[in-house]
Amino acid sequence: MTTTVPRLRKALRAKSPGLTVERELWAAGHDVVVGVDEVGRGSWAGPLTVGAAVVPADRRIYKVRDSKMLTEPEREQMYDRIAPWCRAWAIGHASPQECDALGMSAAQKLAAQRALDGLGLAAERVLIDGNWDFIGGGRAQTIVKGDAKCLSIAAASILAKVTRDRIMRAEAEHYPLYNFDSNKGYPCPRHRTALVGHGPSSIHRKSWAWTESVPWSGPDVARPRPVFTEPEPPTLFDLTNEAKSL
Repeated sequence: MTTTVPRLRKALRAKSPGLTVERELWAAGHDVVVGVDEVGRGSWAGPLTVGAAVVPADRRIYKVRDSKMLTEPEREQMYDRIAPWCRAWAIGHASPQECDALGMSAAQKLAAQRALDGLGLAAERVLIDGNWDFIGGGRAQTIVKGDAKCLSIAAASILAKVTRDRIMRAEAEHYPLYNFDSNKGYPCPRHRTALVGHGPSSIHRKSWAWTESVPWSGPDVARPRPVFTEPEPPTLFDLTNEAKSL
């Protein structure tokens, strides 16, 4: 069944990302060009998530935009169109525990590598939103505001954002005190108040300077987790990659 998307709001009609960079790389002989984008780095809770998308050269869908420009319902609808359209796509996560243990930069590199590994294709060139190359290996190209300019990065941004939002909405059922269904783990006044009153949950990043200083003034609201011996198996956040290749 074809998923339809409502007509674009007027403010978004002239802001379509294009395929200029991808076409230049395809013309230069690079077959697998991957757009990559990250979500969740600034969150207090939940995983750091990286999306990777390989868009087809011969088929185009419209109304793809930077995920930040779209409302949550619009992103959900676009996700259902983008996922089957992509030649390949994958999501990689770094858990809150890994963010604490490794630091945010190393955790982002880890999530990105998991996303690329999940594609099922060897990435020849990688297009990254921003000005930091967290892929390495001499195959990446950074593009400032790439999620607004580059179609493959925009597609990756929607896939990553929707996947992570779904995780946080599911976690809201287990941790209702923190309103994860609305804030998705990001800072906001209600989230801060919940942390002060109840302390961090087991999916909060304890290494954040602010959450380290939060007193445990309420009951332990962390959901019980099994105790593992080393090496630790994948966490709740699907540290094996979610991927779909067509």
